[in-house]
Amino acid sequence: MSGAARHRASRRRLDRRTFLRGAGGLALALPFLDAMAGSASAVDFPKRFVVFFTGLGTVKNAWQPTGTETSFELGEILAPLSPYRDKLLVLEGIDMESAHHGPGDAHQQGIGQALTGTELQKGTLFPYACDPAARVGWGGGISVDQFLAAKLGERTKLSSLELGVQVQYANVSSRVSYLGPGQPVPPEDDPRAAFDRLFLDLSADPADLERRRALRRRVLGSVMEDYGSLARTLGGEDRQKLEQHLDAVSEIEKRLDAPGLLGGTCALPELGDPLDVYANDNFPAIGRLQTDQLAMALACDLTRVASIQWSATQAGKVFTWLGQSDTHHALSHSSPGYEDKQRQLIDIGRWQAEQLAYLLGKLDAVQEGTGTLLDNTLVLWCTDIAQGQSHARRDMPYVIAGGAGGALRTGRYLRYEGDPHNNLLVTLCNAMGVDVSTFGNPAYCTGPLPGLLA
Repeated sequence: MSGAARHRASRRRLDRRTFLRGAGGLALALPFLDAMAGSASAVDFPKRFVVFFTGLGTVKNAWQPTGTETSFELGEILAPLSPYRDKLLVLEGIDMESAHHGPGDAHQQGIGQALTGTELQKGTLFPYACDPAARVGWGGGISVDQFLAAKLGERTKLSSLELGVQVQYANVSSRVSYLGPGQPVPPEDDPRAAFDRLFLDLSADPADLERRRALRRRVLGSVMEDYGSLARTLGGEDRQKLEQHLDAVSEIEKRLDAPGLLGGTCALPELGDPLDVYANDNFPAIGRLQTDQLAMALACDLTRVASIQWSATQAGKVFTWLGQSDTHHALSHSSPGYEDKQRQLIDIGRWQAEQLAYLLGKLDAVQEGTGTLLDNTLVLWCTDIAQGQSHARRDMPYVIAGGAGGALRTGRYLRYEGDPHNNLLVTLCNAMGVDVSTFGNPAYCTGPLPGLLA
């Protein structure tokens, strides 16, 4: 090879850490191009992961779909999700196996294991318990949302966002997210505090906003100059991937630079008048504010991992807006023979599904290329127990929405036969592009669930 040929080849071989640098040293990472090594698939929009947690299980016969894997009708509880049926996976027959072992009661075990796949630690969080074996600590491992945030969250303002709706209490029954063993992540219950964390630096005076926009335009202008120089060294396929990558960045940039305060699909949510965050009857309004902010955080690419937790597992929430007077916790313990109380539980489950449908609608309204933000997101609806009367944690009710960029084959109703729920956690990681074969307690994990991944 001549010296000139070697020089040209060297110019075409790029380091995997190659960045385009704009004004002020701001770096824009390049997609993994063929010129860096081997071959790579086309660049996609970023994947997002969302946890939607509600406590106290469900009423199985009203939750369960009817039909076959691909031809099914949603049950009464899940019916509000019907507009998104083709973007759903409804799963049954999955057991939260390891939650039947270790310290703590059913609710503590269930919420502590829901995302960690581990038993609770032994400890003294509840020293008033008569039985020393009932004295429990926090969850025993990292939760799947925080695990994914550590892998995927380094390019956004927040690596993860944890929102609560009247969670209130700081105990093991009210924590679903963990940075590691004994390291709970408290959800933010106050919409205004969440707003400040997300948007305060974006809601400055108009002159400051215009300075920010001008800086972004200079950054992209400088980046595009570098792109022009780089593109001349790339082959046709690499050049196409780079263009797709810049298109994806431009899509986010348009949301941040549209008319108005932030504009377009990335408009700041309206908080309205201050509300008593913990007043029982404000539960729906607080939930709607938190949902709006979660959707906007994803649309604005402020985070790619988020959770919204609807109260604590044993909280005395009364669904007065549904005409009820008993707490959800008390209702969940009622005998199946009490038809009126079962009817109230079904109404609660359906209302929860309506809240999830609202979130899915917000995500599905944001266009990303030929798809939507929902198509590039994986939303997991999970709970602590399967049903309240028995506190069973076998045959747990799970719903997955979205598809995380085509990683999952959606529009299906799948029945498993006692597969461990840790396998679901593995599958979620795999769908998000994180290659793991086990998660949580390996004694209750055999690999990904069959049939979910595309």
